[in-house]
Amino acid sequence: MMATIELNKPVCVTGASGYIASWIVKYLLEEGFTVHATVRDSSKAGSVAHLWKRAEGAKGTLKLFDADLIKPGSFKAAIEGCELVIHTASPFVIKGFTDPHAALIRPAVEGTANVLNCCNAVQTVRRVVLTSSVASIYGDAVEILKAPGGVFTEQLWNNTSSENHQPYSYSKVMAERKAWEICKNQSGWDLVTINPSLVMGPSLTTQTQSTSIDVMRDLGSGRQRTGVPMLEFGIVDVREVARAHILAGFNAKAQGRYILSAHTASLLQMATILRARFPKYPLPKKQLPKFLVKLVAPIAAGVSREFIEKNVGYALLFDSSRSTSGLGVKYRPLTETLCDHFAQMIDDGLLKKR
Repeated sequence: MMATIELNKPVCVTGASGYIASWIVKYLLEEGFTVHATVRDSSKAGSVAHLWKRAEGAKGTLKLFDADLIKPGSFKAAIEGCELVIHTASPFVIKGFTDPHAALIRPAVEGTANVLNCCNAVQTVRRVVLTSSVASIYGDAVEILKAPGGVFTEQLWNNTSSENHQPYSYSKVMAERKAWEICKNQSGWDLVTINPSLVMGPSLTTQTQSTSIDVMRDLGSGRQRTGVPMLEFGIVDVREVARAHILAGFNAKAQGRYILSAHTASLLQMATILRARFPKYPLPKKQLPKFLVKLVAPIAAGVSREFIEKNVGYALLFDSSRSTSGLGVKYRPLTETLCDHFAQMIDDGLLKKR
C-alpha cells in the first residue's frame, strides 16, 4: 500500500513540545502546514511557549490539543481530519525511577496503542510515522559481535533488554513491536518507523530532557575530567531526525524501518572535537581502562557492572543507507552537531560560561 498524503490536510504531531517533535513542528509550519500538535497541558505556558514562538510569522497554522498517553481516546480530537500522524510522544526517563514498568514500559506501549487505536477510529489517516530508536534494534553494544557483517541494520530486533536490564531500550522495542502488530490488523494506514541513534544538536526549548544533554553536561562540567570509558555511540543531528520524519511522511514509497545515524564516536572523540572549539572547559583527555570503570561505575555513575561489561570497549557500526537513498536525508558534519549543541547548553545556562 502506497500512501499519498494530501498537502492541504493538517498533520498531527504527538508529544509536540519534545526535543525532536519541536523541530518537526517548526519545519512543518515553515512549509505552510496546519499542525495539530498534542501536548500534555496546553495551559502550561512554559512548556508550549517555544511552539507558539515558531508559529509567529510562519506560513502554517499551529493548533494545540491536550492529550495523555495513558488516557484512551485522548488523541482522537487531534487526529481528526489528518491523513498523516507523526507519533513522537514517549516517556523519557533513564534513571531515578523504582518501577520501570510504570515509569517507562506501560506508558510507551499503551501510549502507542492508544494513538494507533485513535487512528483506527478516525477515517482520514493514511500513514503513521513512529519515532522509534536504535534501542529497538539492539540492547547492548556487545551484540555488534553477532550482527551479520558486524553492522546493525533494520533487519535486527533487540531481544536482550528486559524490565530489569536496559528498561528504556525495552520500552522502545516493545512500543515498536506493538505498533507493527496494530498496523498488521488494519488496512486504513501504513506505518513507517524512524530509528535514530543518539540524537544530539540544539534544542528549541530549555525544558527538554534527553540523554544527549546528560552526555554533554557530563563531558563539559568537569565531572569526567579524570577520563572516560571507551563508550561508542551512533550520533545523529536532531534537525536531520526531524526532517526524516517529514520525508517519511510525504514520500509515498517510504516503508518499513529507517536507521538514522550519521557518525559513530566515542566519548573521548566527542570531547576532543569540543575542546578544539571550547578550550576553557574541563573536557576529558583520556580513556579509562575497562577494569577501572567496572570498579568505580556502580558507585560513581550508578551504572551496573553488567552494563559496563556489555557496553564498554565495543566499536559500533550502523547501516543508515536506507535513510539517505530511500528518504534523501543529508547528514551534516559531526563537529557542527556537537558544537551547536554545546554552545546552546552554555546559552541556556546548563553549562557555566567560561
